[in-house]
Amino acid sequence: MKGERNNVMSIAQLAGQPTAKRILQHALRTRKVSHAYLFTGPTGSGRMAMAKAFAKALFCTEGLDDACGECLACRKFEHGNQPNLHIVEPDGISIKIDQIRELQRELAYRSTGAERKIYIMQRAETMTQQAANSLLKFLEEPQTPVVALLLTENGQAMLPTVRSRTQWVPFKPLAPADMLQTLVAEDVPPLLARAAVHLASGLEACRSIIQQNEFAEMRNVVIQLGKDSLSRFTAAMISAQQQVFKTGLGDQPQQLLSLLVLWYKDMIHFQAGRHEALVFIDQVDWIGKHAFGRSADGWVRCMEHTLEAGKRMRAHVPPQLALEQMLIRIQEG
Repeated sequence: MKGERNNVMSIAQLAGQPTAKRILQHALRTRKVSHAYLFTGPTGSGRMAMAKAFAKALFCTEGLDDACGECLACRKFEHGNQPNLHIVEPDGISIKIDQIRELQRELAYRSTGAERKIYIMQRAETMTQQAANSLLKFLEEPQTPVVALLLTENGQAMLPTVRSRTQWVPFKPLAPADMLQTLVAEDVPPLLARAAVHLASGLEACRSIIQQNEFAEMRNVVIQLGKDSLSRFTAAMISAQQQVFKTGLGDQPQQLLSLLVLWYKDMIHFQAGRHEALVFIDQVDWIGKHAFGRSADGWVRCMEHTLEAGKRMRAHVPPQLALEQMLIRIQEG
């Protein structure tokens, strides 16, 4: 890793993944670091962020079970000046044997002192058979103090011989509350973050949604549409036509419908007293006045009508027609 500025959090600062944190921090604390780890879990679960945080902690000279963020090694890591960290990514659709050979050559050079070397391999399951066999030999006979961090969505897709020589570190999908905490800490507008974490799996996908130019406006339109759909049918139809399909919002009807499902779900949350779970928390006064206007089953039917509209759109029904028919069904109860 050379010349690339990094904003790498410590292990403790990362959202969720208590099992992964426990495994890695125990290794640091007891100084029993394995020569190879397999980070396995779904996209968006933070595997790469955890790998960098663990690598930073391994290079740190002052911390016990995490990076201190203050020492020279941590500062070098932050500024992208850590020559003993290597990132391996697929070349096209796979990681090839030439990449493994090049990695082995780089890791074979003696570093100053006894400092360990670390490599992070993304999408490790894409290694060709030759590459995997070459890596296997290297895992069995590392030439210098080396730590391998292999990242994959599916650990079972790795060669059994590779799996057996690594310590598994399981990752689970991040909970919305964990993602919300991280995004708010990044100064993302809380109202947008509360919605995004229920629409996407993983922080990067959430950030991508929030950065959409129309997302804030879409949220506002959904609030208006959600209110009008319950009692002001004509107004709802006009909102759908003028604010959705005559604007750029009509290009993402599925996302709009997903937000609308969250709107109706908020009614159920309010009925159940789960006010902290509200997505549209800024509308709590309006929701409080209308949440008991229908039974919980009634709100579930609203959600079902909305999901059905999404299915019809995917079946090539014109989005405007599908949305208008949904509004009719919601109006009828």
